[in-house]
Amino acid sequence: MVPAAAVEIAARQPQMRVLVAEASTLRLRADGRQRLELSGLGGEPLQLSRLLIKSSHGQWLIESPELGRRSLPRTARLTIHSRDPRGIWLGQRRYSGELRLASREGRIQVVNHLGIESYLASVVGSEMPQDWPMAALQAQAVAARTYALRQRGRNGSFDLKATVASQVYQGLESATPRTREAVDSTRSLVMVHGGKLISAVFHSSSGGATEPSGEVWRNQLPYLVSVRDHDQNSPVHRWEQRFDTRQLKKAFRETGGLQRLEVLQTSSTGRLRAVRVRGPRGALEITGRELRQRLGLKSTMVSFNWLAQAPVAAVPATSPLPSTAAAVPAPTTSRMRDRAVLIGVWRDSATGSVDVESKGPASLPATSSAARPGVMPPPPPPLELSPLVTRGGGTKRVLAVRGRGFGHGVGMSQWGARGLAEQGADFRQILQHYYRGVTIRPFLPADDPAMAWIAPLRPAWSS
Repeated sequence: MVPAAAVEIAARQPQMRVLVAEASTLRLRADGRQRLELSGLGGEPLQLSRLLIKSSHGQWLIESPELGRRSLPRTARLTIHSRDPRGIWLGQRRYSGELRLASREGRIQVVNHLGIESYLASVVGSEMPQDWPMAALQAQAVAARTYALRQRGRNGSFDLKATVASQVYQGLESATPRTREAVDSTRSLVMVHGGKLISAVFHSSSGGATEPSGEVWRNQLPYLVSVRDHDQNSPVHRWEQRFDTRQLKKAFRETGGLQRLEVLQTSSTGRLRAVRVRGPRGALEITGRELRQRLGLKSTMVSFNWLAQAPVAAVPATSPLPSTAAAVPAPTTSRMRDRAVLIGVWRDSATGSVDVESKGPASLPATSSAARPGVMPPPPPPLELSPLVTRGGGTKRVLAVRGRGFGHGVGMSQWGARGLAEQGADFRQILQHYYRGVTIRPFLPADDPAMAWIAPLRPAWSS
């Protein structure tokens, strides 16, 4: 006999804890006449229309029309809930579920507690334009669900961040009928390998071939190997950025700028792994990842050249990057070519380090015809990574960086998922192309460390 509590847990949708804000001042309000319910002050929950909270001098100062002004010790913990399906306004975003507030290092930390399927409807809309093919949206839903469930319980007060540090989550505003359909039609489905949830990392565009995990992070996982990408229509499949002397001095202060760049090591797909920067004041060896960060490059699949033109601003050949993902609306097909970036795919997502399972190299496994939807042209060869040398006494001062792709290149390429979907692949074929050898099945209680004691092997929640 299975205990009643176990049956109840197995049938319940997993709850996610998402860090949505850390600030010294918060503004919350209800949407319409339905009041917010504030708990944590003792007694019955208070009904409020709006609430201002500040962290100051070791205490919280709270203010609302119904409550007036109060001070609370910093150790206070508040919970805000609303029965309104339109959610709770926190600043400029609305959230469903409940918001739990606690003090962390002098700031107020806000963690959104909500069911995973509600969470995913927003993640899919934050990570992909909602008018992309349904198969691509479904693949994103399964990858995001797998990634999220694998993170449950790993941090003390939250499971995931709402930014590209985990995967983008923008609250109710980015959940649409199409993203909900993508989530509902794949409800509870996850990817496993060797009986464990995989690390389902993804990125915008690889530039022709994805990267093995072991060449970006510590471990080579058997399902995160290099595969041909189908991102030829990505606006960041090819790009160029330029840097003048002033910008190079700012990027490489230790060396006083850049006169020569020596490529020390590249990955199997041609991405930079290690380089030596030489300048007027010496040399510096850094990783390709650090070079990308210093110059703000879209990827490390790059080549370099000196140009004789006058110095220009460091901008991509296409449209400039927005300051936030929310600044870019979901594009229509007609303007897709003119946009360099789209919603949540403008930076790395699901970038947590790959930290478990295999530590050895993995060969590319044989795939069934289901993993190869149609005959695809081979990807273009990797860019040549020649050492960069000044000529003519260093008179050529503009550094041109030409590259491919956007992101770390590991796992599913979002633009590649779109490309495969447009060629007729379904979401399972897309996922099994980018994550080799995985099984796609409903999430089981035993997949979750917090639920591993439950005996029945059936989905942990259902419709």
